[in-house]
Amino acid sequence: MVLCPHTLCALARAYWAGRKGEIMAAQFPGKVAVVTGAASGIGRAIALAFAREGAKVAVADVQEAGGQETVRMIGAEGAEAIFVRTDVSQAAEIQEMVSRTVQAFGRLDHAVNNAGIEGEVAPTAECTEANWDRTLAINLRGVWLGMKHEIPELLRQGGGAIVNMSSVAGLVGFAGSPAYCASKGGINQLTRTAALEYAGQGIRVNAICPGVIRTPMIDRMEAAHPEMGEMFATMHPLGRIGRPEEVAAAAIWLCSDAASFITGVLLPVDGGFVAR
Repeated sequence: MVLCPHTLCALARAYWAGRKGEIMAAQFPGKVAVVTGAASGIGRAIALAFAREGAKVAVADVQEAGGQETVRMIGAEGAEAIFVRTDVSQAAEIQEMVSRTVQAFGRLDHAVNNAGIEGEVAPTAECTEANWDRTLAINLRGVWLGMKHEIPELLRQGGGAIVNMSSVAGLVGFAGSPAYCASKGGINQLTRTAALEYAGQGIRVNAICPGVIRTPMIDRMEAAHPEMGEMFATMHPLGRIGRPEEVAAAAIWLCSDAASFITGVLLPVDGGFVAR
């Protein structure tokens, strides 16, 4: 059988349209993700990225207005999301977050424990007990509580993936941020431990260690300490501050099948900072 040129062109177009559909297919159709600290910054970017990849998303944060805005943004793209007001330092609220996620969507497959604060800037001997307690309660206790209540749901699904948001401050020291550095270093060890504990049960646990990313946290720090602006801009070998979407891309990859043989990793997304 001989096909005319017009038929060949039509078949070629159909083939490549199909291939494009395969290449661009969503990574998480039918899956459910919960993201803490999703009212702004990195958390919002991650929630939006999950939604664009076909997942239903539970947006968790103490900031209700920002959280509801993230839900609205997800809905505007044709995806499903709910907002759950969550103080990650409170066990009952974390438990409610997971419970409402499962009630709304029937399951939980992925969790990104992203909520965190920068704390106050002061040398170790001048760090207040209040700052120490609050920073570790949100940054470290919050991640532990998240995993404590997320893991049983992932086990019910036969596995899943967790990403904990650490920092380059968990890999190197930063003068003036003892509580923050301690909390992020703790996240790294907690991540490794959980990764070992649940690897045999189909749960992968990794952490991302961002450098300086343009978020409300960095805006606050620059407002309080203007001299930090220039330092932030020059501390990365790539010569710029990172974008929330770049961290979100790493989180999505770590949760995807493309990273199926990766667990217990502390992944710097830092423009080369820790390579120095």
